[in-house]
Amino acid sequence: MPESQKTWFITGASTGLGEALATLLLAKGDRVAATFRQLEQAEEFTQKAQGQSLGVLADMSNAEQIQAAVQQAIDTFGRLDVVVNNAGYGSLGSIEEISEEETQRQFDVNVFGPLRVVRAALPHLRAQKSGHILNVTSVGGFIGMAHAGIYNGSKFALEGLGESLAAQLKPLGIHVTNVEPGPFRTNWAGVSATYTENQLADYASTVGEGLKASLGRDGNQKGDPAKAAEAMYQLVRLDHPPVHLLLGGFAYQMVRQKFQDLLKEIDDFAFLGEPTDF
Repeated sequence: MPESQKTWFITGASTGLGEALATLLLAKGDRVAATFRQLEQAEEFTQKAQGQSLGVLADMSNAEQIQAAVQQAIDTFGRLDVVVNNAGYGSLGSIEEISEEETQRQFDVNVFGPLRVVRAALPHLRAQKSGHILNVTSVGGFIGMAHAGIYNGSKFALEGLGESLAAQLKPLGIHVTNVEPGPFRTNWAGVSATYTENQLADYASTVGEGLKASLGRDGNQKGDPAKAAEAMYQLVRLDHPPVHLLLGGFAYQMVRQKFQDLLKEIDDFAFLGEPTDF
């Protein structure tokens, strides 16, 4: 294997950012193991670039499938350099109206799924004392939105896990980056999302309007998946990669404003909180 070639494991490569990333990597000459939920899709990906591509069957809610998929990638390619937790979806609606079953599914896919992948991959990354884990979170992992509380909760959780992992793994030569896209032109706001219709009049001006805005952006988002893929390709080739990488102008604008407002709020109410020490 050429020194510059990397071996990737990507979850959720059938559409969106995962598909764009896998396509770019194969064109660049890297090797890619990618997960799919349909056997036909996995087989088709394996045939895409002989010796470079491997499609594996794995549902993010199935720990055994994930373990087997990671092992299959290692058995095929001999190592893993980059693990990308990309699979996920958005469950949109009010916190009060989204069912408990749907809430659990959201966290199972967006939080426990990446945890299962990390736990399956870490023994191999630790043994080789190298590697890079990318958690595709969201600008929604920084900013709570009225119509996306359950989704926000899952992405805030993944953000915290990623930051903790970065601290744990740094001495071992393993990097962790939380990649936080804003709105990108994928199916995220369309067929890939789950919408719980707002029925409660009290939430019409907050959740209801947020749901309408989200649907209205579908297909018109400014983010280019191909450019996001290029950014991630360059990211893993940095000697000192960041723990956080925002993607897209919207994400930079919103997160900068969030932290400016947060610092002001901290200072404005320090008179209440700071004197609470012994």
